[in-house]
Amino acid sequence: MKKILLFLLVSILLGGLIIGFTIKDWVWGSNVKDNLSSYELFIPTGSKYDDVKAILADNDFLENFSSFDFVASAMKFKKSKIKPGRYILKSGMNNRELISLLRSGKQTPVKITFNNVRTVNDLMGKISKYIEADSASLVKTVLDSSVLDKWGYSENTILSMFIPNTYEFFWNTDAMKFLNRMKLEHDKFWNKDNRKIKAVALDLNEKEVFTLASIVQKETLANDEKPKVASVYLNRLKRGLLLQADPTVVFATGQFDLKRVLNKHLKYDSPYNTYMYAGLPPGPICMPDVSSIDAVLNADETNYLYFCAKPDGSGYHAFAKNLKQHNKNANKYRRWLNNRRIK
Repeated sequence: MKKILLFLLVSILLGGLIIGFTIKDWVWGSNVKDNLSSYELFIPTGSKYDDVKAILADNDFLENFSSFDFVASAMKFKKSKIKPGRYILKSGMNNRELISLLRSGKQTPVKITFNNVRTVNDLMGKISKYIEADSASLVKTVLDSSVLDKWGYSENTILSMFIPNTYEFFWNTDAMKFLNRMKLEHDKFWNKDNRKIKAVALDLNEKEVFTLASIVQKETLANDEKPKVASVYLNRLKRGLLLQADPTVVFATGQFDLKRVLNKHLKYDSPYNTYMYAGLPPGPICMPDVSSIDAVLNADETNYLYFCAKPDGSGYHAFAKNLKQHNKNANKYRRWLNNRRIK
């Protein structure tokens, strides 16, 4: 009988030790796999515990799901409110660390860089690749009449609210939170470096500066030439002359791959066609770089009224104060294009 009792006691002790070591391993032993292609864990808004488990399984993050389930229950994670977001896991992370991270809601933000887009739809499509809100909800929100009226924009001018830069967002940012942040960034931008004062001095508002900058952006890639290009358009505006900007014709026609604007394109009837309609177009034709915006605000003081591309492929332009000189420059450029059979 003593031997049986001793055997049972030893068995219980051994069993307890095994269970204890197993639990210890489940809690503190590594469970996030090594050599994963990505350690980004995205938990959508409204997720439940079972959804989190499914996401972990679908991405094959864990070595042992039973241990995760056990620790999640012990840490009361199963019954807690799941906090959505983008979480960066670490190789070899144990269940306790993983669950503590998810329970804390300390997600890692995403960095979004945007520039060089033509339309709001293009921009929202780009943004939707980085945050939870999809492009449809972003477009619907940004073009909502109550949103436009609240901030004084129209569908044509709303692109000017977005200042190109790199920003940090939490992945689970919704459409309205994204727009509110962009409006704050817009206001910060215009309140720096006397930009508002400079716009007033030009007799332009912020939206008009942005629109003119978008034309400058499409006219030249050379930052050192932008203030001179801007001066031409400002001079034409002051004199009441048509801007006659080829990039506005390209935008009007929607033929963004045009290499050469011809007379037939100049006759395309659109309020964006500055060969047909005076003043600035109804809104920007692209999202200009900050350098283009500042080029308008700090434009050179010149008497130039015309410019055309130089016939050397440099991307720079020949400027003229009168039509006679401009026609000479333009003829040189046309011959250069014809010689290269550029249509």
